[in-house]
Amino acid sequence: MEAPLQTELVELVPNGKHAEGLHPVGTPTAGDGRVQGPQRTCVEGKGFLQKSPSKEPHFTDFEGKTSFGMSVFNLSNAIMGSGILGLAYAMANTGIILFLFLLTAVALLSSYSIHLLLKSSGIVGIRAYEQLGYRAFGTPGKLAAALAITLQNIGAMSSYLYIIKSELPLVIQTFLNMEAQTSDWYLNGNYLVILVSVTIILPLALMRQLGYLGYASGFSLSCMLFFLIAVIYKKFQVPCPLPSNLANITGNFSLMQFSGEETPLLEETGAPDVCTPSYFTLNIQTAYTIPIMAFAFVCHPEVLPIYTELKDPSKKKMQRISNLSIAVMYVMYFLAALFGYLTFYDRAESELLHTYNKVDPFDVLVLCVRVAVLMAVTLTVPIVLFPVRRAIQQMLFQDQEFSWLWHILIATGLLIGINLLVIFAPNILGIFGIIGATSAPCLIFIFPAVFYFRIMPTEEEPARSTPKILALCFAVLGLLMMTMSLSFIVIDWVSGTSQHGGNH
Repeated sequence: MEAPLQTELVELVPNGKHAEGLHPVGTPTAGDGRVQGPQRTCVEGKGFLQKSPSKEPHFTDFEGKTSFGMSVFNLSNAIMGSGILGLAYAMANTGIILFLFLLTAVALLSSYSIHLLLKSSGIVGIRAYEQLGYRAFGTPGKLAAALAITLQNIGAMSSYLYIIKSELPLVIQTFLNMEAQTSDWYLNGNYLVILVSVTIILPLALMRQLGYLGYASGFSLSCMLFFLIAVIYKKFQVPCPLPSNLANITGNFSLMQFSGEETPLLEETGAPDVCTPSYFTLNIQTAYTIPIMAFAFVCHPEVLPIYTELKDPSKKKMQRISNLSIAVMYVMYFLAALFGYLTFYDRAESELLHTYNKVDPFDVLVLCVRVAVLMAVTLTVPIVLFPVRRAIQQMLFQDQEFSWLWHILIATGLLIGINLLVIFAPNILGIFGIIGATSAPCLIFIFPAVFYFRIMPTEEEPARSTPKILALCFAVLGLLMMTMSLSFIVIDWVSGTSQHGGNH
C-alpha cells in the first residue's frame, strides 16, 4: 500500500489515529530533520515521499547517494554472518528436506518483516528504527528499539571479534608451519584482535556514510563466495568414509582447544549409513538448530539506515534491494550447508572449518578459506556498528546536529568495550546467546509487527483487517521463538553440554 498524501501525514499522531488542530509548519533548517513532535510530521513526510526543491535530508545532514548495487552489497553483508559456518551442522540435525523447508520459511518471513518496516516508515516519513518506536509507543518504544538494536549488534560484533581472536593465531601458525603455539605476541589472540580493531575496523567505522562501505561489503561477500566454492570443491576431494591414514595427520595439530570438543571423524568402513544423506531428521539437536536458522537473515537494524542513504529512495526500490539480498543469501546458505553436509554427513561440526582442519590442518585451500572468512567477518563489523552508533545517538543526542567528536568517540568506545569483553569474558558467546535470543526476535518479529499495528491509521486498515491480524500473528510467532530459544539455552546450561551452531 502506498504511503498517504502529505495532507494526511499532517494529521498523524503517534497512536496511528487522526487528530485535529495540527497544521503544516515551516521548513526546518539544514541538519535538523529529526522528529520532535507531531508538528514535524508534515516536513518529514514531504521530504520522504517527494523530492523537495532544496532536497533537505532527514536524520542526517547529507543527501542519499548510495547506488542500488552498493545497497545490495551492504545489506547482503549485514545478513551474511558467521552463522554460515554452522549451517552444515544444522542440516546434519534436520535433514536436507526439513532444512530446506525451514530456510525457505525464514527467508519469506524475513522479507515480510522488512515489508512491515518499510510500510510503517512510509506512512510517517521516518527512516530510523528508533523513531518508529517513538511514533508507535512514545519514548518507551524508542528506548526499547534502541536497546534491542544495541544489544543485538554488540553481540554480533563480539562473535565476529571472537572468531578473529581464535582463528587468526591458527592461520599465522599454519603460515609459519609451526605445529605448536609459542608465547610470541603475534600468536596471541588478544593482541591480534586489538591490532585488527585499530588498523582495519576503526578506520572503516569512522566513515560518516554507510554507503561508502559498499566496496568493503562487496569484497567481504567475495570472500564468502570463495568459501562456498571451496566447500563445493572439497566435497569431491574428501573421501567418505575417511581413510585411516588421516588419523596420524589429525593427531599432530592442536586445534581441539578451539573446537570445544573432540569429535572423531573416522568411521568403521563397514558401517552402511556413514555416507548416506538424511532427508528428514528429528533429534535433541534439531531443537537447537531451529533458532540458529531463524536468525540467519537478521539484518533489520541495517535496513532503515541503508534506506536513508539510498539514492532516489522509494519503498518499492528498497523492498527490491531487500528481496534480492535475501535471495542471494538464501542460495549461498543452502549450497554451503548442502555440500558441507554431503562432505562429512553426521560428523559435520558446529564450525565447519574445524572439521576440515581435522582432516588436513596444512591444506593450502582450507588455509586460504580461513583467511577469506577472517577478512569477511572483519569487514562486517563496521556495517554492524553503524546502527548501534545511531541508536546511541538517538537515545542521548537526538536534538543535536552531527558532531565528528561524538561520531568518533562513540565508535571508539564501542570497539574498546567489545574488545575488553572478547579478551576478558571467556564465556562471551553464552552471554550474548541470551541477548541474541531476546533482542533478535524483537527486531525481526515483534517490533515490526506491533509498530505497524500502531502506526497504520485505523481509517485505512481497521484493527480487525487482514494485514493487521497477520501482523499480530507475526508478533506472536516472535514471542514463541523467543521462548523457545531461551528454553533451549537454559536446558543447555543446566545439562552442562554446550551446543553451538554458529552465530550470526
